[in-house]
Amino acid sequence: MRMDFLTLFPDMFPGVLGSSILKRAEEKEAVSFYVHNIRDFSKDKHKKVDDYPYGGGAGMVLTPQPVFDACEFVMQQTPASVSPRIILLCPQGKPYKQRDAEMLSKEEHLIFICGHYEGYDERIREHLVTDEFSIGDYVLTGGELGALVIADSVTRLLPNVLGNESSHRHDSFSDGLLEYPQYTRPADFRGWKVPDVLLSGHHEKIAQWRKEQALLRTKKRRPDLLQKKEKE
Repeated sequence: MRMDFLTLFPDMFPGVLGSSILKRAEEKEAVSFYVHNIRDFSKDKHKKVDDYPYGGGAGMVLTPQPVFDACEFVMQQTPASVSPRIILLCPQGKPYKQRDAEMLSKEEHLIFICGHYEGYDERIREHLVTDEFSIGDYVLTGGELGALVIADSVTRLLPNVLGNESSHRHDSFSDGLLEYPQYTRPADFRGWKVPDVLLSGHHEKIAQWRKEQALLRTKKRRPDLLQKKEKE
């Protein structure tokens, strides 16, 4: 997979992309990351990428020209047979879920548009973007953090990235439930003991316990997930 990030602040990316699972995934050639400064594509002599909104109002709006040119430049670097998903990070976008990560992990090329200021020229949404996502009902100063969240959630689902290929199958939200409780050594820590069933070696009973605990935890912490699961 190839991921390209279009941003006004490219310095925000190296630390995250060069660490942990994301770094390992790129070293294994499961994914390639590229970061592009939107200002490099501005035709304005001062590299300006924003302007006042028509009709008045507070703030500045990201202009379409540098964004379109940046996307077109990136698409020229990939085979014509590949149709990239062009993702806009925006508070108005679809709430991002685990199923979206699973869907995007099957793609060959993702392009993230990370805006700042008051918003985007609407023609970017209408004529360039294929997907709009929001990582929560709050407003950030820009789309960079949201893009990195999505990149992380997608990358860990790619083949041969995680040490154990079955790890993500039991993650919270993967099956509509929160994950069951996890324990490790020691079996007794300050008098708090690991449930006996996990020490029994009885795989069928352990699986049943985990399923029950996942249901109980979801019912207690996120009952809305159970209601949604029942409707599906």
